[in-house]
Amino acid sequence: MSSFGLGGQERVALDLAIGQRRLGHEVMAIGLAPGPLRRDFVAAGVDVRTMFKRGGFDAQLLARLAFVLRTAKVDVVHTHNPQALIYGAPAGRLASARVVHTKHGANPDNARRLWLRRAAGALTHAYVSVSALTAEVAAANREAPASRRHTIPNGIDLDRFYPDAADRAAIRAELGIPADAFVFGTVGRVAVEKNQALLLRAAAPLLDAKTHLIVVGDGAEMPMLAQLARDLPSVHLVGARRDVPNLLRAFDVFALSSVTEGLPLVLPEAMATGLPLISTAVGGIPAVIDADLGLLVPPSDEAALRHALTTLHQDREKAVRFGARAREQALSKYSATRMVADYLRVYRSGL
Repeated sequence: MSSFGLGGQERVALDLAIGQRRLGHEVMAIGLAPGPLRRDFVAAGVDVRTMFKRGGFDAQLLARLAFVLRTAKVDVVHTHNPQALIYGAPAGRLASARVVHTKHGANPDNARRLWLRRAAGALTHAYVSVSALTAEVAAANREAPASRRHTIPNGIDLDRFYPDAADRAAIRAELGIPADAFVFGTVGRVAVEKNQALLLRAAAPLLDAKTHLIVVGDGAEMPMLAQLARDLPSVHLVGARRDVPNLLRAFDVFALSSVTEGLPLVLPEAMATGLPLISTAVGGIPAVIDADLGLLVPPSDEAALRHALTTLHQDREKAVRFGARAREQALSKYSATRMVADYLRVYRSGL
């Protein structure tokens, strides 16, 4: 992985590692930068390594990775997103391992980096996309040979995501939100592609003492978002948190305003928590949110997003129906157990 941060791809890797360990496999997790999720891998009994990358193309990192993988007699190297692919695929080949890559999003890139990704993609034995649309992007960019491309939707540990009245009340008390308030919420890196500023602007006319907005996450765009929030009532920027399942339970509606996505892990997490969904129609999201689960809006369309927020704010019965159906869908389609089994089939097909 590029790091042990709190992002979606890292949490997918963690759930895979936990599931693989439960089935008796030995697992090593390598991050190219540190992060708070490292301790969760350690707690799961995973052999954890941090191998720092220097600026520019780091040929020594490739050699060090290959040495570690060969010494450990690794059977499968599984990389997540571009930077890990560029170094992990050739290192895995040098270690005589099977190489599997997961593409978690569109990953727009400059020509040089795209060439590096294509070269690394050619070294994979299997190239997995997390949604049908992400797979289409991989095909259009010629990121890997067609015979090696697969699609495996993300799964989550459903034991961690469920409605709970006590947690809901505790989080609201912590943030100073009335127990009977209506709460919109979102979770994700505060980055340009997530476009949380659009959500703040769209929700602004609805916010008051009885209607609140919670934004969970941190990132480069946080100073700008904080400036925007200062002029709005009832906005809670809580930063990066390790208790995301508890925070989700405090929401009434989960909203996503991204410009680009693959299949964001937080969507099935919100669904499993029993939340109705509002999202921009980008990446693999339209394949997840149907008319029984929530509302889709065009990307970067503030008026359309405001209308969707207003609809569920005014029609609480519809919001509850969406949430109940979303939980049913999550339990049937997005379990980590299913995801682990799908990946193990891909691993074994070439061993």
